[in-house]
Amino acid sequence: MALVFLVAAAAKLRHRATLAGVIGNYRLLPSALVGPTALVLPWLEVLVGAMLLVGERRWVPAIAALLLVIFAAAMAINIGRGRRRIDCGCGVGGLRQSLHGALVARNLALAVALLLNLSAGQVPLYGHVAAIATGLALFLLILLLDALLAVPGFRAQQV
Repeated sequence: MALVFLVAAAAKLRHRATLAGVIGNYRLLPSALVGPTALVLPWLEVLVGAMLLVGERRWVPAIAALLLVIFAAAMAINIGRGRRRIDCGCGVGGLRQSLHGALVARNLALAVALLLNLSAGQVPLYGHVAAIATGLALFLLILLLDALLAVPGFRAQQV
């Protein structure tokens, strides 16, 4: 999960010139808040990603889950409005993606995984190794899914 936030933050920082436009295009925030949100959001993702990376489990997983739910809600609202063609702002590798249910489901599933982390007790060393391996595998699957969903003809059957 740390990698998801850190890669998303890096993409937003790399494309910061267009981030305010992407956020504004969702038409959910007053225009006066779009610029400040574009300035703060990537750094918030860096902070959350770094804290997850070092194993902070008291409050950071809940904040990360809340961010993912907010992103999912913003996408779902725009899908409901019929505005699927706007860029989701996920920006992994600069890939532009239009909104679709798979992104909403992905964010909600990741939020649930983070919340389950809050209830986990003390984990032995082998559990950490298994968690890191599983996390890396899931991260690579997320990158693959994002890349496939960004290909224009891939969603011809409406994923």
